[in-house]
Amino acid sequence: MTTIHPVILCGGSGTRLWPLSRKARPKPFLPLVGEGTLFEQALRRVAPGEGFAAPMVVAGAAHAGLILDQLGEMPGARLVVEPCARNTAPAIALAAALLPPDAVMLVCPSDHHIADPQAFRAAAQAAAELALQDYLVSFGIAPDRPETGYGYIERGAPLAGGFAIARFVEKPDLARAQEYLASGRFSWNGGIFAFRAGHLLEELTAHRPDMARLVREAVAGGEAQGARFLPAHEPFAAIAGDSIDYAVMENTARAAMVPANMGWSDIGNWAALADALADGADAAGNLARGGQVDLDGCRGVFALTDGPRISAVGLEDVCVIVSGGEVLVTTRAGAQRVGKLPGASGQ
Repeated sequence: MTTIHPVILCGGSGTRLWPLSRKARPKPFLPLVGEGTLFEQALRRVAPGEGFAAPMVVAGAAHAGLILDQLGEMPGARLVVEPCARNTAPAIALAAALLPPDAVMLVCPSDHHIADPQAFRAAAQAAAELALQDYLVSFGIAPDRPETGYGYIERGAPLAGGFAIARFVEKPDLARAQEYLASGRFSWNGGIFAFRAGHLLEELTAHRPDMARLVREAVAGGEAQGARFLPAHEPFAAIAGDSIDYAVMENTARAAMVPANMGWSDIGNWAALADALADGADAAGNLARGGQVDLDGCRGVFALTDGPRISAVGLEDVCVIVSGGEVLVTTRAGAQRVGKLPGASGQ
């Protein structure tokens, strides 16, 4: 069994789950579904002793205290504190530069829900075997609906344990999403990756040489403070940020994917959270969480309150959220746009 080095990314402010998710305590650090917070669940999925080394967490300084509290006394865990936000490619490259070149790293977002951890671990081992052959590996999430909010991966030639990637596709319109689902050749791009650390840096040098150079300078000039590592601010701040998909995955000739049917959700908005909690819905598809909720003649309503009573009559496919003195009402279809509201963007 290949030893896998987990790298957990804690970034973003979860604005599409406003008003519950706030800058001070965003989505990863909230108990939304299952036991514990999403970050704690991410840690449990890669617990040392099940083929995983101690995790490395990459995050901004604003959430370092929350992360260290939820990490607890996990032996060997490290926190890399980004000097500023520069998207996922520099964050992942920081971790790669701090690992041995032959280490297989598994990059996991901190704010996703995975209902089947055993399927996740099986996919991780399959991805690690491909990473040892210098493939850059993405988890291809098995789609169960024509989703327009995710990017897609088209499968190419079969490989041992997975497939080459024929192409990455941006978020499609509904007609194309329906075509992708019907074809059986496409998976969702779930943002989970496996690489050999040294090979990732080689690919980054080939496709984003300035980024690779500045990351190396930030690490060389950085400082370890116990379990924390603080990269040098000036070179890291000079990086032109980019996602790992755009910087590397869509440019490499060695992109591969492993199929993963593991009950995955990015909990990306209130409708997605309602879907993840659907087992608790009543016969009309209504979900109530928190305080007193009274629903009359409603279907598909998700209501959550931290105190004030919610009363609704005759609504369908609506989310009603009351948290921290703020009230949000959105249709399920409009849930993707919550992050653009003044309250969410200006919190």
